[in-house]
Amino acid sequence: MQVTETLNEGLKRGYAITVTAAELETKVNEKLVEAQPGIEMKGFRKGKVPMALLKKQFGQRLMGEAMQESIDGAMSDHFEASGDRPAMQPEVKMTNEDWKEGDDVLVDLSYEALPAIPELDMGKLTLERLVVKADDASIDETLTSLAENAKTFTARKKGSKAKDGDQVVFDFAGKVDGELFDGGSAEGHALVLGSGQFIPGFEEQLVGVKADEEKAVTVTFPEEYQAEHLAGKEAVFDCSIKEVKEPAAAEVNDELAKNYGADDLAGLKTRIGEQLEGEYAGAARAVMKRALLDQLDTAVSFELPPSLLDAEAKQIAHQLWHEENPDVEGHDHPEIETTEEHTTLAERRVRLGLLLAEVGQLAKVEVTDAEMSQAIMQQARQYPGQERQFFEFVQQNQQMQQQLRAPLFEDKVVDHIVENAKVTDKEVSSDDLKAAVEALETED
Repeated sequence: MQVTETLNEGLKRGYAITVTAAELETKVNEKLVEAQPGIEMKGFRKGKVPMALLKKQFGQRLMGEAMQESIDGAMSDHFEASGDRPAMQPEVKMTNEDWKEGDDVLVDLSYEALPAIPELDMGKLTLERLVVKADDASIDETLTSLAENAKTFTARKKGSKAKDGDQVVFDFAGKVDGELFDGGSAEGHALVLGSGQFIPGFEEQLVGVKADEEKAVTVTFPEEYQAEHLAGKEAVFDCSIKEVKEPAAAEVNDELAKNYGADDLAGLKTRIGEQLEGEYAGAARAVMKRALLDQLDTAVSFELPPSLLDAEAKQIAHQLWHEENPDVEGHDHPEIETTEEHTTLAERRVRLGLLLAEVGQLAKVEVTDAEMSQAIMQQARQYPGQERQFFEFVQQNQQMQQQLRAPLFEDKVVDHIVENAKVTDKEVSSDDLKAAVEALETED
């Protein structure tokens, strides 16, 4: 077998591979000898079929297998010897299309090699970690919110008018064109005015009603209403008011704490503080990660494979187009042209992706089976009642597994770099942290 370099320009590589007829013949004969003991043929005992007859019967199929194995072996040997790693799937093309048995096989191999990436000096990276402590005001604000969520409703004095935020208990029957429609009637329904539970215009008309009052509410269903037979139509709801109740927030005390699973109010405050600081730490990590990626983007310089850049730019353009056109599903749309903005973003993503992959490989960073299982379980929760089917789908889908593994790997590599970088803590307020997070969203 001969391998001759035909192109070495930047990251582009080209090779001419020749698999000689003699090599193919030898490989076919090896396969026949290996298979002979198990072959039965009429007129011959098992394992005693002559080689010439076997070759006539199976030689053509085995020749195809031998050609493929020889080419695959030549490619494998080449990549091992050269140390090249192809950026994309190599292109393999047989050049002597008029090949016949007894001829050598001529193949062209072309690909773009991944670049050599300079070693990253992580000790030169400087990062700032924002630290936010859960203060009493934040904890009290959360307690107030919990009390609000645990509020109860008590009957207002007879004859009182319903206000925004009150709960109205009523029976209703909806009609379109004078006819009752499915799902438009209920008894004893409790509605908090201003909650937005009903279609626009409904709740506002119940403000001011009193217990034992009859009220006709006229509304128009939205044009985009989920029930097509009601969309855009006017409806009249005959409402019979049973009760008007006013809200009463739960008291912030030990009883409230017990309702949320704590032993007492002090224990609930401690839990809230820990939860808030956990949320702050997650947000601060996102801010620091962005700062790290910004530094890594210029930390080392290396050539980027054009094929990866082109593929990434197209992917970005496609994704952004669908975000701007959410009503279009699938790929039934005009071809999307990439712009300079797409290419610039693609350069950053490809550069960081290659660099993080290299750092992770050198540091032997791996995503464990337990971490993958946890990630799959978190995704599965988005499909209530179908968790098992989702889990089985992921197990059988390599592409989906890679989509879940990639961010886990990236985060572990980022953690590794942070451990080796110079990191200083800076205590800030929750408002400062919020502003920093909002700045990230503006940049995205």
